[in-house]
Amino acid sequence: MNRSSFKKYIPLLLSAVLVVSSCKDKKENAAEQAPAETESKTDTAPSVRQITFTADQYKLSEIQTGSIELRNLSNIIKLTGAIEAEPNSIATVSAPLGGYIKTAGLLPGQAVKKGQQLATIENPEFITIQQEYLESIGRLEYLSQEYKRQQELRNEDVNAAKTFQQVSSDYNVMKARIAGLEQQMALIGISSNALKNNKQISRTAGIYAPISGYIKVSNTNIGKYAAPTDVLFEITGVDALHLALNAFEKDLGKIQVGQTVKFSLSNENDYRHTGKVYLVGQAANDKKMIPVLCRFTKDAKLLPGMYVKAWVETGTEQKNAVPNDAIVQLNGLDYIIIQTTGNNDSYTFQLLQIAKGVEQEGYTAVELPQSANQQSLKVVTKNAYTILSAIRNAEEEE
Repeated sequence: MNRSSFKKYIPLLLSAVLVVSSCKDKKENAAEQAPAETESKTDTAPSVRQITFTADQYKLSEIQTGSIELRNLSNIIKLTGAIEAEPNSIATVSAPLGGYIKTAGLLPGQAVKKGQQLATIENPEFITIQQEYLESIGRLEYLSQEYKRQQELRNEDVNAAKTFQQVSSDYNVMKARIAGLEQQMALIGISSNALKNNKQISRTAGIYAPISGYIKVSNTNIGKYAAPTDVLFEITGVDALHLALNAFEKDLGKIQVGQTVKFSLSNENDYRHTGKVYLVGQAANDKKMIPVLCRFTKDAKLLPGMYVKAWVETGTEQKNAVPNDAIVQLNGLDYIIIQTTGNNDSYTFQLLQIAKGVEQEGYTAVELPQSANQQSLKVVTKNAYTILSAIRNAEEEE
């Protein structure tokens, strides 16, 4: 059996040896234990829970100890929320003049670039618009020449002013008509320059992506009639994202623009992402929550719609702290394990109940019992649960 496989049996082996030792001590010192147990009750826990390891057991468990540290930890407010795209990174795509879907194929989640064709739509009205445009272009060429001719005649005072005014009016009206038709074609996705050059009228028009991003919603299938008000696609960009958190009304006065935010995704255990508050709402929503918006460093793993848990740093303060691995839970209470004695032959460990505070950067603030001498405490920082398992197994055997 290799060393890594053997290590998982350490708690069982330790508890077996320690139970035997405990039973022997009970028989030999029954009279002494009763008063000792009475005296051991302090404000550290309902009763002192301790255990002794031999030197071999101590070495086998690979236990490490340290001291209570004074660390600069932030006062925080815990919040929840989600990653959202900013308004200019969200686009709804429809067919302004309506029509029947001719081609489609994009699915939710697919990436698209700005200007990329999403689908094609068919409408007889497209033919009419293009026809009117080409006819108007031809008419404008004639009116342009006529306008120049009448202008020359008018300069020489050959023709009547009324005649020139009529030609000028017709010329300007036609230019306005062409400009309007060009805008209609741009609206439906037909290039006026291409039509002007190749003179080819089409009954279909393309639907194009107004922004780059990912398809969020696709409501297209071939043959479906799309009204101008129907949403065919929803596109969400990922270049401009923010963190939208929800704060309680009571915390509004504590949160300010510029404060640091640490957050993690729902499947992450540590607050590895960092941001800054850039906007604090001034009105509560129907759930009595205040929106808090934060900007963060771009990360390909962070996408719109992801839920997050976060905390906002409202200030820093020096607090007693221990590594997260030093804290163990027993019967719903939090403890650290302290080494009370230790020499070359044996090591004794004892549970010390604490109150947990803020957790940051791998450390947790702890509130110790008043009777605890912080300077002398030797805290187990590695494999604390190995000791806890041995204590629990020994108690079950009693």
